[in-house]
Amino acid sequence: MKKIAVIGSGTMGNGIAHTFAQNGFDVALIDIKTDVLQRALQTITTNLDKQIKKGTIDEQLKTDTLTRIKTYTDLANGVKDADLVVEAATENRDTKLNLFKQLSDICKPYTILASNTSSISITEIASTTKNPGNVIGMHFMNPVPLMKLVEVIKGKQTTDKVTEVIMKLSRQLDKIPVEVNDAPGFVANRILMPMINEAIYTLHEGVSGVEEIDTVMKLGMAHPMGPLQLADFIGLDVCLAIINVLLLGFNSDKYAPCPLLVNMVAAQNLGVKTGSGFYKYTPESKDLIVADRFKKAKN
Repeated sequence: MKKIAVIGSGTMGNGIAHTFAQNGFDVALIDIKTDVLQRALQTITTNLDKQIKKGTIDEQLKTDTLTRIKTYTDLANGVKDADLVVEAATENRDTKLNLFKQLSDICKPYTILASNTSSISITEIASTTKNPGNVIGMHFMNPVPLMKLVEVIKGKQTTDKVTEVIMKLSRQLDKIPVEVNDAPGFVANRILMPMINEAIYTLHEGVSGVEEIDTVMKLGMAHPMGPLQLADFIGLDVCLAIINVLLLGFNSDKYAPCPLLVNMVAAQNLGVKTGSGFYKYTPESKDLIVADRFKKAKN
């Protein structure tokens, strides 16, 4: 494994590219627009500067990391020499299936195709390719450069050899890989998303307010971040998409999304990315401030 291609330069994609490049890999970062890629490089640069400030890397490693990342707007050019392709596109089933079908036609037969999907079936994704044994899930956590966990998801046809390679590669990135089998939501989101959804129901039904719910989970359960703040951080649209995958996959009302979540996504109150969710966010804000529409829930 020497050459890595990362598809998608959003929060997860640029974090994955950053992590591979910082650990000595040549990275092709691919997206559809040049300006989007330039913003991704700026984000990576900013995050590297934060690492320098903390003393975890030096200026030379920052320079080396940025030098190893090349950007592409043409998919075929970006992936043609890749040993591994990591897809980090939007969490949309059709988008991913179409993308992996294209990759199967473009990439070399030995190329491992990994998806950073947080919930969509690896087996189904692999079914669109010519070599389903080479398809696997690499579910990184956000922020990628800091979070240690990688969920390594085996599809029904993923080979043991490919799984072994990805487990070893994850350790080379100074991550801790955990192997799981393919199922809706895998492990992390099968457990996390129902908790977030239940927290939103608790707010929706007037049991308590935003800050109070998060405080109970932080102080009572030793969570570093409350479920509503975490939902804002993940993105409420992403949470809803994952919950809908669970609902479809298990066909149980247990996974029905809270109407409040559905309405917030429809109104584009998506959390940090839009500046407002359960809390409101501004570039200069340091303290969490409950969004105006939820302040009435406070006692």
